[in-house]
Amino acid sequence: MAADTPLVNDIRSASRTMVRELGFMANTLAATPYSASAVHALLEIDAHGNLTAAQLAEFLGLDKSSVSRMVAKLIANGELQEQPCADDARAKQLQLSAQGQRTVAGIHAYGQTQVRSALAQLNPSLQQAVAQGLTAYAQALQAHRLGSAAGKASSASAATTSIQIHSGYRAGAIGRIAEMHAVFYARHWGFGAFFESKVASGLAEFSGRLGEPCNQIWTAVQNERIVGSVAIDGQDLGNNQAHLRWFILDDGCRGGGIGRQLLTQALAFCDQRGFASTELWTFQGLDAARRLYESLGFVLVHEEAGQQWGSTVVEQQFSRRLHSA
Repeated sequence: MAADTPLVNDIRSASRTMVRELGFMANTLAATPYSASAVHALLEIDAHGNLTAAQLAEFLGLDKSSVSRMVAKLIANGELQEQPCADDARAKQLQLSAQGQRTVAGIHAYGQTQVRSALAQLNPSLQQAVAQGLTAYAQALQAHRLGSAAGKASSASAATTSIQIHSGYRAGAIGRIAEMHAVFYARHWGFGAFFESKVASGLAEFSGRLGEPCNQIWTAVQNERIVGSVAIDGQDLGNNQAHLRWFILDDGCRGGGIGRQLLTQALAFCDQRGFASTELWTFQGLDAARRLYESLGFVLVHEEAGQQWGSTVVEQQFSRRLHSA
């Protein structure tokens, strides 16, 4: 990505605005007499329990000498206290004092007021988008700093810890799932209105059949916002075959295992219902999805050029035989 793309410039501009509006340009932060690094030190100790100065330096991304000076000041001001480590008497664990606990409570109250006041300017959909986007971006920055595959995996995993899988219809599901499909396939494959309307109309028709025990839908939900989906249609193919449909993940949720969780629940449902096979239709080029399908027992059984999605692609059919529950 070029350094001067509008996307990069927009993010950098927004970051500068956030730094100013959150008060990081000032000498002190969050209505305390302390610097931003000292406030963050108190919050990390509160979040993680007892920490050594070395562990705190790692969390903050600061050099040990700077952290040692900062910790000494916080101890002198009565915010922190030291206790010997149980397994190493030479090391000291940092704990919040009673005064430090009151200071941290004030910091949390101050920050919550800031966030609530800002969110009040946004509609609920934008509120959820902000929460998801900021979480993903913060973790991507952390993964870049760590500079390793392990760091990236840790970031992807952390990004999905707040996501829960729900079964059954959820308010807004038809529009949200259609939106995720439309945005992803327009951006990467040039699909247009024909594709979006087909997804939306198919979902609307299917939703009217969710009362049938052979049909089910699962959604991945983060902060009350749908970020992924998959459905099993047990009626449209006949012949005791299940049709796996509308498998999609929001861009910020890929790579953390949520897709596998969705598919695993859907396939467990197929096995419990005793479907002879589960079929899905996709097209050539969706390599990450194909690897996931094949890892769960799907086999490519047919492919040919087609236009069922509104553009000419190499359409593929994958099949998975019944696995005994």
